[in-house]
Formats: sequence, C-alpha cells, structure tokens
Amino acid sequence: MHPTPEDAGTVEQMRTAHRLACTALGVRLAPDAQEAWGWRGRTLSQPVTATDCPAWLRLACSPSGQIAHTFWDGSLDAEKAIPTTIPRPRLREHHDWSEPAWEYRAELYDRITVQPIAQSALLKSTPGLPPDWWAALRTALGTIATVPTHRHTTEQQYLDWAMPTFLGATLDTSVSTWTTAHGDLHWANLCAPRLQILDWEGWGLAPIGYDAAMLHSYSLLVPDVAARVHTELADSLQTPTGRFAELVTIAELLHNAAQGNDIGATASLRQRAAHVLLHSTSR
Repeated sequence: MHPTPEDAGTVEQMRTAHRLACTALGVRLAPDAQEAWGWRGRTLSQPVTATDCPAWLRLACSPSGQIAHTFWDGSLDAEKAIPTTIPRPRLREHHDWSEPAWEYRAELYDRITVQPIAQSALLKSTPGLPPDWWAALRTALGTIATVPTHRHTTEQQYLDWAMPTFLGATLDTSVSTWTTAHGDLHWANLCAPRLQILDWEGWGLAPIGYDAAMLHSYSLLVPDVAARVHTELADSLQTPTGRFAELVTIAELLHNAAQGNDIGATASLRQRAAHVLLHSTSR
C-alpha cells in the first residue's frame, strides 16, 4: 500500500468517486473499512458489504485520453484467461464512467480473509512461510506460465535501453524465451498463511523466470528470505535464464528509483546486479 496522497484535492476526488462507485454497484462501506491507496493516489480500495457477502471495491482513475490499456484492462483480462485454480480474489463485476478530465473504473472483488505478507512491496522482516505455501506458489507460477496471451509485462525495446542504462554494463539484452508472468510479484501482492495472489493489472509476457526474479529483488533487505526464494524457486532462478531475469527486474527497479519511485533498496539492487553480472554465463 501507499500513503494517503498529500494533495487534498486528489484525496477528495477519489473519495467522492469511491462513494459513487459504491452506489453504482449497490454496496456499502464495511464497518471496519480502512482506505488502501495505490501509487500516487490513482487507486483507492476499501472493504465493502454487498447484498450477499463481504467484498472489496477497488477504484482506479486515469486522466482522460491517457489510459494505458494493458494495465487498465489487466484485471478484466485476467478474469477471462487465468485458470480458476490460481488462488486469487475473483472479480465479480465492474463499472466504468467518465468525467470531463478523468476516466474511472470500479472493480468489485470477493473479499478474502487472509492478509498480505507485507504492507509494502519490499520485504523488511522474515515472514516464516511454511513449506506448503512455497509449494503452492511454485504450482501457481507454473500454471501462469502456460497461459497463452498477447499481453506484455515488459517489452524487448524497453530492455534494450534500460538494461545497459541502469546496469552500467554491455550485455546481450535479447530475451531468449518469453513466458506469461504475473508481472508484479512482490510481498504486498502475496497473502499468507493461505496463498492468494493479488493485483493482476500488469500480467503478460516476460522473460522466463521474471516473477521469481522480481520476488527475489524485493527480498534483498532480508538475506535469509532472499536465500529462501532462491532455493524454493531454484528451477526459475539458478539457471542462465534466471540470472538474466534477475538483471531485467533489477534494471526496471533502478529505473523506477531514478524516476522518484525508490523502494529503498537501491544499494542492494546494485550489489546484486554486480554479483549476477560477474557470474553470468551465456543463455
């Protein structure tokens, strides 16, 4: 989760739109409702009560004419394409509307009972996950990888620019194998003790091993967990393609940091990149 936006106008805009979404979808805020804000206040989510059961209402906004459809439609596409065996909150319905300067989408999900492992993407303490949780994650990632799609989580053209720019090295940036990935596999999008995978906006094709590499990158501040990720997801990470995927995710996170979205692990990311580059072999 992200902090409440500092801009009071953004806060009021999103709270007003969330109330409109509740009315449109016939739900009301749950008694224990607390706000969950997204990046730069572009999403606002809260628990709600529907006529039949508890639910979760996520509101997204975009300036008119600036919708990035890959992310805007990601959850709807996932509901159609991702197998029901993947543990995730199911999307029940959605509602779109427009204002002169803004586009809005409200998405109503099943409300799950388990909690995210961390409140932010970057892990800062050891969660103590049991073996069956890791087994469930391996199974889920294996299933996701088999889903056919034309969506892309990342693009070859972007990697050709970002990897040498942010890794400071000359390297082969061509992706040898593309496979379907969740695309944003971090600790705030994973729940325990029963696995649930949240936030499917960015799923699509990525270098093989991308999800495992992303989770490892978000674990670097907790070395024992980073090592556990590397062991549990060894089939994805302890390979030449896995090392390439690590370099991809590190380059992306360093790019995000350069744009002002530093997760707080820049030094660790650079150290890990240097280690991977030193030990990389041809794919």
